[in-house]
Amino acid sequence: MLAKLRSNSFLSGSSVYLFSNILNAAIPFALLPILTRYLTPAEYGEVAMFQTLLGALGAFVGLSVAGAAGRKYYDSDLGEQDLGRFIGACLQVLLVTASMVFMVMFIFKAQFSTWLGLDTTWILLAVMSTAAAVIVQLRLGQWQVRKKAMKYGALQISRSLMNMALSLLLVVLLLQGADGRISGQILAAASFALLALWLLKRDGLLWFFSWSPAYLKEVLRFGVPLIPHIGGIFLLTSVDRFVINSELGLTETGIYMVAVQLAAGVSLIFDAINKAYVPWLYERLKRDRLEEKQQIVRFTYAWFCIIALGAFLAFIVGPWFVTAVAGPEYRRAGEVIGWLALGQAFGGMYLMVTNYIFYSKRTGLLSLATIASGLLNIVLLLVLIRALGLEGAAIAFSIAMAVRFLLTWWVAQKRHPMPWFNFKKLQS
Repeated sequence: MLAKLRSNSFLSGSSVYLFSNILNAAIPFALLPILTRYLTPAEYGEVAMFQTLLGALGAFVGLSVAGAAGRKYYDSDLGEQDLGRFIGACLQVLLVTASMVFMVMFIFKAQFSTWLGLDTTWILLAVMSTAAAVIVQLRLGQWQVRKKAMKYGALQISRSLMNMALSLLLVVLLLQGADGRISGQILAAASFALLALWLLKRDGLLWFFSWSPAYLKEVLRFGVPLIPHIGGIFLLTSVDRFVINSELGLTETGIYMVAVQLAAGVSLIFDAINKAYVPWLYERLKRDRLEEKQQIVRFTYAWFCIIALGAFLAFIVGPWFVTAVAGPEYRRAGEVIGWLALGQAFGGMYLMVTNYIFYSKRTGLLSLATIASGLLNIVLLLVLIRALGLEGAAIAFSIAMAVRFLLTWWVAQKRHPMPWFNFKKLQS
């Protein structure tokens, strides 16, 4: 039985990614009850705004080069040296986009500081931190497509451990408050970006000084249409903190962020499954056999049912869980965690259908679907926060995530048709 599991690349890879993600989640999760007792809700809100800024910058810094490099691996007759030149082109795009974004943030740093409630230094360093995260994702993505789940997990967990250690040192021992938590995140990101570059170079996957206009164009063709998509994801998953901060203040933002982080724990399970699932799925889509496609659809519907059950349970146990972990000062976060978990459930369903769009390399409609859902989220936020407070923000998130899932499913069927209504196994 164990030998059979090891021979199944999807099950063995999924188990490693799941263990890695659980351990990776357990690190900040273990940190949460410590931070909530050393940081006031307002200070926690400041940390939340920095993390939200990182999400916003991700739409422009790098232009999804990690995804482009991962998809390039599956092109026929591509040698390692060619892939190294392609990754070099990805890093060139990253350098240019990061420089452009830095200049914009530098020019308008005072305005952003007032809007976000952050020191101008953190606003500028956020650009560097975002670029560093992209470099690490490039290294992780190349291990993912090669099914090197153990190496993937080791780097991912090590980064989180360093992040936690620096936070404990700066927040708990040196009592630097929100500044200490933000500094820890930046230092960990920069250190592991340097390590990721060295690992890419060691494996012959980095030719930064090569010049290939064709590869640059290919990277841009993949990434530029995704700018609205990444922007839409930001509008879906992060803009609520901006609106809450503007309407209700940093204290309410901090309380809401605790619920967001706890609810996001389930998304790590979805992400783990998806990391192992993508190589398995792409191999079968390339073979283009009806019986395998029907098997994929049956698997997807079963997973949808499991996800829905988990979301239902979050409404029941969520409020107790929040108070137990974060402490009584953050008790009101329990009022919203069920709705946030439901939104994350729709996010897990979304992952199961969006892969077909990336496989097709035609991502334009995906961007439209995501940006439309994000704009809907903003409208719902402005209406429901004023009527229901923090709970209104969580309900808006859940509705918008459901709409994104349904729209993406429709786009996926247009880009790569699957037997969603003809999935029964044929009897021989």
